[in-house]
Amino acid sequence: MTQNEIAEIRRRYRADRSNISRVCGCFVNEQKEIISEFDQSLGTMTQDDAQGMLTVLKKVLSGNMGRNLLDIEFTTAQINESEEYRLISELRGSELKNETLRQELYKKIIDNLEMEGNYLILMAHDKHDVFDYGSDGEKESESVSVFSYIICAVCPIKEGKPTMSYYIPGKCFRSICSDTVLGRAELGFMFPCFEDKKTNIYKALYYTRSLEDSHQELVDALFCNELPMPAKEQKDTFGDILKETVAEECSLRVVRSVNSQLNHKISEHKSEKLEEPLVIDKSEAGDMLRYCGVTEEKIEAFEEKFDERFGADATIPPSNISSPRQITVSTPEVTVKVNADSADMVEARIIDGAKYILIRADNGVTVNGVEIEI
Repeated sequence: MTQNEIAEIRRRYRADRSNISRVCGCFVNEQKEIISEFDQSLGTMTQDDAQGMLTVLKKVLSGNMGRNLLDIEFTTAQINESEEYRLISELRGSELKNETLRQELYKKIIDNLEMEGNYLILMAHDKHDVFDYGSDGEKESESVSVFSYIICAVCPIKEGKPTMSYYIPGKCFRSICSDTVLGRAELGFMFPCFEDKKTNIYKALYYTRSLEDSHQELVDALFCNELPMPAKEQKDTFGDILKETVAEECSLRVVRSVNSQLNHKISEHKSEKLEEPLVIDKSEAGDMLRYCGVTEEKIEAFEEKFDERFGADATIPPSNISSPRQITVSTPEVTVKVNADSADMVEARIIDGAKYILIRADNGVTVNGVEIEI
């Protein structure tokens, strides 16, 4: 799915736009036991509570493709005969009204998810009327199709902290205990995908809040599918490949230049408002090193290691490996962060045999908030 398609579905998560009439799910404790189940109509809630529930579900559609949001593609064989596809397809077909199917999904999630503490499994079904638009930009009066989908969120449950409250009848303060608090979704999915204004039953959209752990163990159980390497791991792996293959040519200038080129691609893609997610492959990464003056021998080694670590013909989003807002220069004792636009203010020098990171400081230098003179 593209960011625009995701945004179209996200805009529905308001009480006056959504066709979600009920939510269902269960409360799971630390021992992986279901201690409570619910199947509740939004119509029985206050407007604020109903909107709060929709906001929780909406978080499953937040973030960027390739980072927090990942496409999961099913094979034709899976669609025809696999148990994992049968389950989510029949759940969607029943509009989540089949309790036996819901219990089956709960069990799969609980048995396979590695998550500390209590959590809530929350699910809903929605129908989105899809309209065509005329040449004048006006929406047609009747929908051309209906996109029917299910959405599932897994949210941690945290105990609220006791707090002091003023008790008006007694004219005094007293301690009160807060209830359990529902955290924002850590992971979830939507099935099927919404692409080109149509239903794509060959895909599901998976959400992970963490850029370090995508919970591959749950994806294996629910979809029998392999997720891309988590965004944080992609960044670390790309850096490791640079250091291993470019070696003594891996200077501040080279890393700064690669980051700048990646950021330029991101900016250009955004300004052109392209629908398809931006990705680069080993050849494009190699061209960036070539632009920096890295030798061909080292570029070939880089491309070979890229295939080895990321997989043959792999692509990665530049936003996963670059820092568009700032560069970070670290030693074991010191960390310095500089705006990406001012990266050329940082230099690496050897002075009297000692290695230094130098930052140009013309004016406005402060230490602990106190302006100093140099």
